[in-house]
Amino acid sequence: MTTSPNAPTLWQRLGRSSAVTVLLVGVVAWGLGRVVQTQVRDGQADALRAVAKPGDIRMLSSVTCIFCRKARQYLTEHRIPFEECLIERDPVCLADYKRLGASGTPTLLVRGKRQLGFDPLRVTAALGG
Repeated sequence: MTTSPNAPTLWQRLGRSSAVTVLLVGVVAWGLGRVVQTQVRDGQADALRAVAKPGDIRMLSSVTCIFCRKARQYLTEHRIPFEECLIERDPVCLADYKRLGASGTPTLLVRGKRQLGFDPLRVTAALGG
């Protein structure tokens, strides 16, 4: 006589479905968070683009700086006008970096005023937005 495996109990079935439900809720929450984050980021970019004019933003960067790369990507992706120079490749840029007493990259000159690091809200505020 063969025996059939025991069917899962009600509690075991509920435990499995609860785990699936928790996973599903987590994935949905993560997705919604990404949508909201993207909308906020795009709104910040729109505000910055509205006040930034060519020549307002100059970014002193380093070849190996990941934060410079992210700032460059943000500004380029959102069509915000800016100039950039690399302190390792441009002697004038390096001299400006030293003259400003900059302590890291990216160093932004927003209408001539130094800002360490890139923050779209801070740059927008400095431009009067």
